[in-house]
Amino acid sequence: MVPPVLAIMEWSSQIEEELTSLLKDWLKHQGRTQADLRKSLQAMSSRMPALLEVLQREHRIGGLPKLISRLCEIEASWTKAEATVSIHTAKSEQPIDDPFGQLDFLLQEIREDNE
Repeated sequence: MVPPVLAIMEWSSQIEEELTSLLKDWLKHQGRTQADLRKSLQAMSSRMPALLEVLQREHRIGGLPKLISRLCEIEASWTKAEATVSIHTAKSEQPIDDPFGQLDFLLQEIREDNE
């Protein structure tokens, strides 16, 4: 359960500064850009003020828990999208086996024929 202090905390310049720093670190860690976040938030621009405006709306609706929940949903959708891409890439690529695998198979066939 979210402590009541977090639920009623007002939007402030301090929250904005800390959230900006958090978002930059998070995006860097995720290998994402502000443009990726813009798409996920459906913001008008990928500039930080526009992203913060959308997040401030989330905050007005449900406080920090709502804002954090929204960011968690975005991260989950990115993870799911990456997993889907990885699966499709793995299916389309031929596995790289031992380059001598075919020779081993041929040698085995020759040995069986000689027996």
